[in-house]
Amino acid sequence: MKIGYKNMKCGLIGEHLGHSFSPLIHGELADYSYELCEIPPSELEAFVKRGKLDAFNVTIPYKKDVIPFLDEISPEALAIGAVNTVVRGKDGKLRGYNTDYFGFNHMIDLLGAELAGKKAVVFGTGGASLTVCAALRDRGVGELAVIGIEDNNPQTLAKHSDAQIVVNATPVGMYPKNGIAPADLSLFPKCVGVLDVIFNPAKTALLLKAEELGIPYVNGLPMLVAQAAKAFEFFTGDQYESGCIETITSLIEEKTANVVLVGMPGCGKTTVGKKIAQILDRPFFDADAEFEKIMGIHPSVSILEEGEDRFRELEHTVIEELGKKSGCVIATGGGAVTRECNYAPLHQNGSIFFIERELKNLAKDGRPLSAKTPAEEMYAKRVSSYRRFADATVFSNEIVDDTLSAIISEFKRIHSGK
Repeated sequence: MKIGYKNMKCGLIGEHLGHSFSPLIHGELADYSYELCEIPPSELEAFVKRGKLDAFNVTIPYKKDVIPFLDEISPEALAIGAVNTVVRGKDGKLRGYNTDYFGFNHMIDLLGAELAGKKAVVFGTGGASLTVCAALRDRGVGELAVIGIEDNNPQTLAKHSDAQIVVNATPVGMYPKNGIAPADLSLFPKCVGVLDVIFNPAKTALLLKAEELGIPYVNGLPMLVAQAAKAFEFFTGDQYESGCIETITSLIEEKTANVVLVGMPGCGKTTVGKKIAQILDRPFFDADAEFEKIMGIHPSVSILEEGEDRFRELEHTVIEELGKKSGCVIATGGGAVTRECNYAPLHQNGSIFFIERELKNLAKDGRPLSAKTPAEEMYAKRVSSYRRFADATVFSNEIVDDTLSAIISEFKRIHSGK
């Protein structure tokens, strides 16, 4: 962290900021204050001009709207037509810059695909899209198709099925409206790389599909960190430290990733999960407890009164909400893996761990399915799903501290390797 800027007031302005990671990132870059400022469109001009902040970043939907209120605009921001960084000079003048261009080029570098001569499809026509398109053109893409809301239809998409690079520059799929994509990636069979400027969730529906299809992809977190580092330079006049972009990206990835536990009923997910949450200083959520809180009925009662199929439908609703969280420990019900639809919500922000415990040691109290179905039979039906969901399997030796230590070690290994 760079120090010596405690008197500076910085921040982020936008209409709906949700769970922004920007304060975390700038907190690692420097010791200036950095606040989130949600502003309705009617108040944008007054906020920008009245001088509450010394410098600030700009996000959806104001990257174009802020331009008329500035005194000077840098050449790159003027050429792109979008501003995401504003600095109030000592002379009182507001100067606008575009650091997203630097950030998106960092994303392209991480993707590792050669763009020259390739066809790219970009979803979105807002400020982020302008930056993305400028970077793609400068990288030499052979053909560039920009798809706005009015153009996003089967007929138009069919014309661009030969696209090799797909970019989402829209908020489609962003928290809290997780689970949707601007288009089905399967419509682009020649695709060799996917870039999504969204960073929350870590894996949007578009990126989950890319992962399923084996297509290289990058989410928007590296772009967010890289543009913040470049913004720091404009904010302070100082240079960011070498290697800080990669270090901060890894740090944010680990801090915001969920630890998700799956396994047979009675394997100790709740016990282990609570202790992991304490050690990592994270909130803990038990899916069964959340089910009762939201649905007003205990899972065991729901299964007995409404049947397992209906219970699983309701359980999925609960898991969808839990999966949207970041930086938590989540213990699922033993049968959550029996519904494939639960994988994406749990995987989008989480590393999933299968706790495998000897069947004879599984607890059965208060578990109607365990009581009526032999553990061996249930395990045989579910084990492939547990392993399919899991990023890693941890074997329980009946010592809780050993199990949780193994999970934490695996969790850190997974994220240090990104």
